[in-house]
Amino acid sequence: QVQLVESGGGLVQAGGSLRLSCAASGNIFSINAMGWYRQAPGKQRELVATMTSGGSTNYGDSVKGRFSISRDNAKNTLYLQMNSLKLEDTAVYYCNLFRGGRLYWGNGTLVTVSS
Repeated sequence: QVQLVESGGGLVQAGGSLRLSCAASGNIFSINAMGWYRQAPGKQRELVATMTSGGSTNYGDSVKGRFSISRDNAKNTLYLQMNSLKLEDTAVYYCNLFRGGRLYWGNGTLVTVSS
């Protein structure tokens, strides 16, 4: 089994910053990729950022230049640094892990950006 636990969500003012964390545990050997996705009410889930095992990153167009994905392999933790937050960034953010042809998801953490 694989368990993903997100943390760091909360209320932040527009223009502010927030860092999300995703702690992975269980059978997490040979991870192919990890990433962050988000879903706002009434909208489809969208890509925020991904990172392969080799460190290659990919970002959604709406967050490029503002968000940064990183990881701490020793702690089995994935991070998402969010800067210059906008109202439209309000969403539930989900951590994702791809391994052995399967996708694993955390339960999400809510980020609310206020004016």
